[in-house]
Amino acid sequence: MILTDNALKVLDKRYFRKDDAGNTIENWQQMIKRVADNIADGDPGKQEIYYKLLDSGYFLPNSPTLMNAGNDLQQLSACFVLPLEDSMDSIFETVKNAALIHKSGGGTGFSFSRLREANARVRSTNGVSSGPLSFLKVFNAATDAVKQGGTRRGANMAILNVDHPQIMDFITCKENTRELTNFNLSVGLTEEFMRAVYADEEYDLVSPASGEVKDRLKARDVFGLIVEMAHRNGEPGIIFLDRINAANPTPQIGRIESTNPCGEQPLLPNEACNLGSINLSVMVKDNGLDWELLREVVRGSVDFLDDVIDRSQFPLPQIEEMVKANRKIGLGVMGWADLLYRLHIPYSSDAAVDLAYQVMEFIDFETKNRSMELALEKGSFPNFAGSIYANAKLERENRAQDWPDLIRKIQIQGMRNATLTTIAPTGTISMIADTSSGIEPQFSLVYIKNVMDGEKLLYVNKWFEQALEAEGLLSPELLEEVAQSGSIAHLDSVPERLKQVFQTAHDISPEWHIRMQAAFQAYTDNAVSKTINFPHDATVEDIRTAYELAYQLGCKGMTVYRDGSRENQVLSTGSSSQTGNPEETKVAPRNRPEVTHGVTQRLETGCGHMYVTVNSDELGACEVFVQMGKVGGCASAQLEAIARLSSLAMRSNIKVESIVRQLKGIRCQSPMWNKGKMITSCGDAVGQALEQFLQSYVGNHLKSLDFTYENETVEHRTTAKAGVALCPDCSSTIEHVEGCLKCPSCGWSKC
Repeated sequence: MILTDNALKVLDKRYFRKDDAGNTIENWQQMIKRVADNIADGDPGKQEIYYKLLDSGYFLPNSPTLMNAGNDLQQLSACFVLPLEDSMDSIFETVKNAALIHKSGGGTGFSFSRLREANARVRSTNGVSSGPLSFLKVFNAATDAVKQGGTRRGANMAILNVDHPQIMDFITCKENTRELTNFNLSVGLTEEFMRAVYADEEYDLVSPASGEVKDRLKARDVFGLIVEMAHRNGEPGIIFLDRINAANPTPQIGRIESTNPCGEQPLLPNEACNLGSINLSVMVKDNGLDWELLREVVRGSVDFLDDVIDRSQFPLPQIEEMVKANRKIGLGVMGWADLLYRLHIPYSSDAAVDLAYQVMEFIDFETKNRSMELALEKGSFPNFAGSIYANAKLERENRAQDWPDLIRKIQIQGMRNATLTTIAPTGTISMIADTSSGIEPQFSLVYIKNVMDGEKLLYVNKWFEQALEAEGLLSPELLEEVAQSGSIAHLDSVPERLKQVFQTAHDISPEWHIRMQAAFQAYTDNAVSKTINFPHDATVEDIRTAYELAYQLGCKGMTVYRDGSRENQVLSTGSSSQTGNPEETKVAPRNRPEVTHGVTQRLETGCGHMYVTVNSDELGACEVFVQMGKVGGCASAQLEAIARLSSLAMRSNIKVESIVRQLKGIRCQSPMWNKGKMITSCGDAVGQALEQFLQSYVGNHLKSLDFTYENETVEHRTTAKAGVALCPDCSSTIEHVEGCLKCPSCGWSKC
């Protein structure tokens, strides 16, 4: 596999081994040899097979396996679900265990549905319960305190069943997006609830402690509130719990109540799963998919992931026991959008959806065939008896494979793994493989890299670049034009046939996003990680229609994101003004986070050298600092006042452009030229610095910049908006894909 500069940077930052001084002591070949040798556990044949599998770029395992295999930690799983019972002992034991998992590089999911509602009586203390939301904040704070070894950020999933008495509070608890930043939230929906929605009926809210009916609500009102909040900022998501449990491979062991942070891996309490993904974009032969190569890679990948279970050291003994009793693995795909580019198939087309069914059925069938063979060699997973396989309850539609025959063989011969397929997020491993994430469409066809001297480099999707070259259209001018929005849908200079093929996320209607998710879900044991992208002007009714379509088409859950909704939201408002007008509100600034990231610019003013630092949090620009040499007295106080008021305005959701308009052009008696521009005052200098910050990160213009960067950064050019979310590691623009916030530059992920 040929590694790009971006891939090498991600590998060096997050995966390659370091010595005690922090120096890199590993390269790509050494890393994959370390991983292959460790997973093969001394088997020379497997060592060679696994090395070639990784080096080819056909398959990569989840990040903890690449990071930890052959190292002291040896924790190789990414996904965990922990039990949460209604007692203080259970709650704080789970907090401790979650911290251990985060420290080892994993993400955790919890169901808070067993915790009694707020103000419910607690007999042991003769007091009242504080409710699940208060403990949700405890878990969030604990995650803040734990760093995942400097390689992965702590992330959690919190699920509350729709019949919990505090469901309305849960649905709105992230209305302020500065709260619960380490959690993704999903509401667990039941078939009974969905029937009540369609019939416009009420349903019961039941206390988990007493079993008493505490209230009745109209299902449509609750569903409507979920939709409204998702329209505002993308949360909560929804998970269809009864549908997940209908596919639970081991119902005799227990009911599935939660998933991992991105929702694609439903797990029993104290269960973990290791994942890996096949790169479909490199499996093209004679203008079609190379099915024989895919079969070979699927079989090798199943072997690899099954061996990972035996080589992993789990953070808790009860997790090791559950994992080895069920031996779940999750093989998925990446490079789907790039494969469609190569095959000249539009993402939003019946042809693409049909191919998705075909590809995933083939992978699902071959994984189960190989798992059955491994069962003959090594034995079935211990909980096979009573599973859906032993009872012939595995349901698959016959499209191109003979499922009845395979299921009969599995009943007789057994299965090595309780689950085999998952469509997982592939943020950093798809960057390493230089391909599109999971089954997501490409977010942008062209990215812009800003390097230290103001030089701009264009990073172009390689398949798009090849198509332009074949058409004789490849030019710097066209690429810069594409870079403005990432899409070619609006360009008259590009032929319609290319526009049809090279679609990006916002070119595709939500219906096609959902149809694609449903196609892959039909042949996936676990679930599918995907974000349904909506334009900024999408309505609440659009979100409602999408949720209902996801339910009707058989999806197990859904995450939506309306472009710009989270960044542009007014986070908190004061009470009604003293005038008595209830529609007048006072804006309160959001809190400054503990850590911010920013850039510093030096400007020459008539008063001396000025340094302007603009810092950002994940919602956009949030503060300004201004330093002027050794100046003091009134001048220093005035600069501090400008910086403080600008910072206050930013955190109150005032557009940066509005601040720039107020500061630029203010004149004093000592103007000064700075790199071809006149700076008319210190206030004007701050305004110009903010304007250049805006141009760099928002994409209004493509002018030379003078920011000081520690590293090269990548920026995705979208429709300009001041509240664009920035990566906390490298300050590049981040994207909403695969159910999470991700950075296309450095590989940072909120999850």
